[in-house]
Amino acid sequence: MPDRRPPPLSNGHKRLRLGWGFSRNGFHATSMDHVIAATGMSSSAVYRYFRSKDDLIDAAADEALVLVRDLFERLMERRPTPSPSEVLTAMTAEARDRGEGQSYDLTRIAIQAWGEALRSSELEARTRAFYLAVRDSLAELARRWHDEGITPPQADPEQIATVLMTLMPGLLVGRHLVAPVAAEQLIGGLGSLASALDGSPDS
Repeated sequence: MPDRRPPPLSNGHKRLRLGWGFSRNGFHATSMDHVIAATGMSSSAVYRYFRSKDDLIDAAADEALVLVRDLFERLMERRPTPSPSEVLTAMTAEARDRGEGQSYDLTRIAIQAWGEALRSSELEARTRAFYLAVRDSLAELARRWHDEGITPPQADPEQIATVLMTLMPGLLVGRHLVAPVAAEQLIGGLGSLASALDGSPDS
């Protein structure tokens, strides 16, 4: 099946990206007329780049997914290897601060993209592949912790990667629907939970 997605946004299309009302009004409450008005571009110019609203939603969702990937790529590039506490601190900071002072908030778009992936089979497939790749990167980070003696010898890198990947959506939901989560809360809570699990009958 041919790839129907529009090409990645170039610097020349920043006005279009910055004009998206999705982060404020959602995908389905934002019409193409709203997008066109926000960009200050002609309708023909917008439709040359995005053939439909679905194309624009796909582009917005893809960019929001990159939010998660970029964070973990930066952490993987750091030397020495960031500790688990440093990684959790970076995750909470990203969830808390992303979008502050900007025209739109990718973390809000990311939450909407998860729902959209349940409607669109193409976006669902891309989203699944994306998060599986992120989990692979996190498993590599966990293997580095293992090799450097940061985690116990019996620690399973795949299990650690699953926990880290699962935390990020919860941090975004906390920011927008409950209350932002502080790094100290997350680290303290995980530490207490780990202690409780260590003392469980099944351990």
